[in-house]
Amino acid sequence: MDYFYYCKEELYCEDVPVSRIAEQVGTPAYIYSSRTVQEHFHKLKKAFSAPGRAPLICYSLKANSNLAICRLLKSAGAGFDVVSGGELFRTLSIGADPAKIVFAGVGKSIAEIKYALQNNILMFNTESFQEILNINLVAQRLNKTARISMRINPDVEPHTHKYLTTAKEETKFGFTIPDAYKIINMLNRFQRVKLVGLHTHIGSQILQITPYLKALKKVLPMIDECRRLGHPVEYLDIGGGFGIYYRGEEAKPAAKFARAILPLVRKAGCRLIMEPGRFIVGNAGILVTKVIAVKETNRKCFVICDAGMNTLIRPSLYDAYHRIEPVRKMKDERIKMRADVVGPVCESGDFLGKDRQLPPVKAGDYLSVFSAGAYGYSMVSNYNSRPRPAEVLVSGNRYKVTTRAERYDDLIRLENK
Repeated sequence: MDYFYYCKEELYCEDVPVSRIAEQVGTPAYIYSSRTVQEHFHKLKKAFSAPGRAPLICYSLKANSNLAICRLLKSAGAGFDVVSGGELFRTLSIGADPAKIVFAGVGKSIAEIKYALQNNILMFNTESFQEILNINLVAQRLNKTARISMRINPDVEPHTHKYLTTAKEETKFGFTIPDAYKIINMLNRFQRVKLVGLHTHIGSQILQITPYLKALKKVLPMIDECRRLGHPVEYLDIGGGFGIYYRGEEAKPAAKFARAILPLVRKAGCRLIMEPGRFIVGNAGILVTKVIAVKETNRKCFVICDAGMNTLIRPSLYDAYHRIEPVRKMKDERIKMRADVVGPVCESGDFLGKDRQLPPVKAGDYLSVFSAGAYGYSMVSNYNSRPRPAEVLVSGNRYKVTTRAERYDDLIRLENK
């Protein structure tokens, strides 16, 4: 469910015409629906709530770190999953509760560990023995005890893009199960770390339930072993990764995942932590771009836009599909053209969509790239010295610019002139 819809051939976000935003704010621009964000969060929370115990939903900031969206989710009761000191800073800047923040990622620096401990986050999701050593050392210096979980790499196939797979042994993520058992047996030697959870995150844009079940069935016996050795494991963190609709894939609703997963969580006797990102914001955002030119060659037709791989890299990086539609539809939709929708960047890999059927668009028309709320703006770059776009949040019949579009002087603001 999202709140982007056509009324009389005009695309709306909630109660605001998208063309009005494009004309007033400029393009390219990311436009988000606050209602979609909130509804997806509440659907997930409702689906995974057990009697007397709600999950701790730690929104994955890497999907979209827009502060206005983070404030919406904080108000709804969300915690946050961060993977850098910068992401932690963003969450603390909006007054997020540190007791609802988990810190993941394979390369936490000493400075980041210190920053997190000084701010009393809930726990670190650890991924290597060296990281545990570093956390213990920093905690000792600060006279603190660090709460940690161990990220387990269960070596399961999540059936997603290879760049989005994180639970195979050949990836850099987490502890293999044999290594995890060895470290669990050693942890009592470290006086400044306390093992309070186990964590597994198997990948992203996962459309099947089976990989989650396979992973959890490998992790659950480890909880018993942890407790036997005196480690008070309170949390079972299943990560995120639930898939969304991009082109009509059979993405499962939250309730279907919950019906399969919750019995295993109850068996573990732990509080459930989840780290969704894409599931909450993916379909809550669109990218609006203006057509610069339509170019025809003997072999191809190209619709050249002011947004490209610098604005939305997913098509180039993952060969990802995003639905592309005009912001204003033609009354006769039977008339079609086939074209590659490309950007202005000087790379052959700069495209938003290939071999798409579109109405006959022309220079000055607006196009909407759907399902762009996750890993869109958060992966924007200044490649070719192109300014980053604006971000806009719509609530009902009102909207506000939450991030202004960069100007040329922003491109050199941090450089020594």
